[in-house]
Amino acid sequence: MKVESYIARRYLFSKKSHNAINIISLVAVCGVAIATLATVCTLSVFNGFQGLLSDMFGSFDPELKITPVKGKVFDPTTAPFLEIYALPETGLISESLEDNVLIRYKERQVPAVMKGVSGNFAEQVSIDSILIDGEFRIGDADHTFATLGVGVANNLGVNANFIFPLDIYAPKRNAQVNLANPISSFNVDYAYIGGVFMVNEQVYDDNYLIVPLDFARELLDYETEVSALEIRLKKGANLSAVQKKMQQILGTDYWVKDRYEQQEAAFKMVSIEKWVTFLMLCFILLIAVFNVIGSLSMLIVDKQKDITTLRNLGANNRLISRIFLYEGWMISALGAVTGIVLGILICLGQQHFGWLQLGGGNGAFAVNAYPVHIETGDLILVLCSVLAIGFLAVLYPVRYLSKKWL
Repeated sequence: MKVESYIARRYLFSKKSHNAINIISLVAVCGVAIATLATVCTLSVFNGFQGLLSDMFGSFDPELKITPVKGKVFDPTTAPFLEIYALPETGLISESLEDNVLIRYKERQVPAVMKGVSGNFAEQVSIDSILIDGEFRIGDADHTFATLGVGVANNLGVNANFIFPLDIYAPKRNAQVNLANPISSFNVDYAYIGGVFMVNEQVYDDNYLIVPLDFARELLDYETEVSALEIRLKKGANLSAVQKKMQQILGTDYWVKDRYEQQEAAFKMVSIEKWVTFLMLCFILLIAVFNVIGSLSMLIVDKQKDITTLRNLGANNRLISRIFLYEGWMISALGAVTGIVLGILICLGQQHFGWLQLGGGNGAFAVNAYPVHIETGDLILVLCSVLAIGFLAVLYPVRYLSKKWL
């Protein structure tokens, strides 16, 4: 062990001649530890919300989704898509067709997004886990059923298994609007209400209804076209690798998006908030490190006799300066490690006990307690940030104090 680091460690843990210096050193360590703890907990909460979003969207969004770059629909029977079907990693492919429609129930009407799905849609996503009323039914030989988002159902004032069906209006393709009789410019069909779902995301809950694919094609005047192919991979398949492979097959005319890219705006917003908050906490951490500077200045004054003894033993000013420089780094490192350990313990406690509640835990939110998820990469980033800030913050002040007192 180097002489300067050994002496710095002894100074850090040994009792000083003035008790105030011990208190200031303890305050400096606690300040860095609290700032580090707050950073770890805050980043973990944002990770928790990202995981919560992923779980909620995962109940409705597929693992991979193929959509056209231009236009609304495409023909899934062309050669490139046959290659997609033949990939060994492909487990299940569902076809879907989306467009805007008008829904009418008695005297109420609302605009909505109609999503026509193929018969294996229930195997593609966890639709049953988000049903709050009725059951998910595509249809039978005699009836067509629609599954509504909870917001759509509330606006129409309906529940599952109502006797009367919904009237669904869609504009006729390639047809001129008849101003004398506007209703003739729409295709009209009806569907009974099979169930109501709730994703806890406004984009789906307040806008979507799910109907059979054949029903949607007939209403929208399509034959074999779809607006998206929704894909579930076989267990153990590498999602990123398969996504790149599919993108290479389809070229630049189609998007191949995973769940994060399908809801890019929502996940990007949480990510931006996370890193902006991290930068703000770094400024708070910088302020906490100023306590270290105060502790070092008091320590230099207190150790004048030791400095004289070291000089008599042959130590130069550079070695003595490094002693106090190492002292400042050790205070930052001790505070960082303490803060990270305490932060991990608090996050684990929140995961297990749910100490901090959302809305008093009255069920008004998707979860009762703040979700937290600890990521190793965040812990490494926090540790490196604290050490870097501590290194840079004490570097100049120690040199200045050394010139003044040594």
